[in-house]
Amino acid sequence: MAAMAIRLASALTVMTAQHDELLRVDRLQRDILVPQLESFLAATADAEARAPYLALRQALDALIVPTELTARLGAIAEVLLTSGRVRDLYGPGAELSLWSLFQKTPRGREVASSLDAANAAFGRLRGQAIEGISAIARGPASYALTIKTAGLQLVVRFEPAGVRLENIEVGGG
Repeated sequence: MAAMAIRLASALTVMTAQHDELLRVDRLQRDILVPQLESFLAATADAEARAPYLALRQALDALIVPTELTARLGAIAEVLLTSGRVRDLYGPGAELSLWSLFQKTPRGREVASSLDAANAAFGRLRGQAIEGISAIARGPASYALTIKTAGLQLVVRFEPAGVRLENIEVGGG
């Protein structure tokens, strides 16, 4: 039991260390993010609201973002990615670079986790014949996909926050 507790503590230490590391930014990523950040700073007169963005601006200049600013960085990257501005202004290579950076932010890790959970649910369909599949809107930018087999019905929700299993019925489907 003690050995298991030590292994668990070691694993948690490694996981914590990975999430507390400084986030390295390359010059392309900085060049994509800084104009968006500058626009926000120019539109915000409140010194208190500006402070974390000024700190992020300095971190981007140093090409290293501390942990406490990665959520803010992720929010800016997400806006640029979802709006299509990165691809339009800088091209697909820049979009891929920013996507890579976004995946290292807390929000990017949340999205990845939601996809892992959805893929695990989809794995339950392996080997089963699909009897029905449909998609419906649950609201603006929110959709549900229903997949029905003889023994299972999955409802998976797709929304800006990520992908999540909304409902699973096992048995009569």
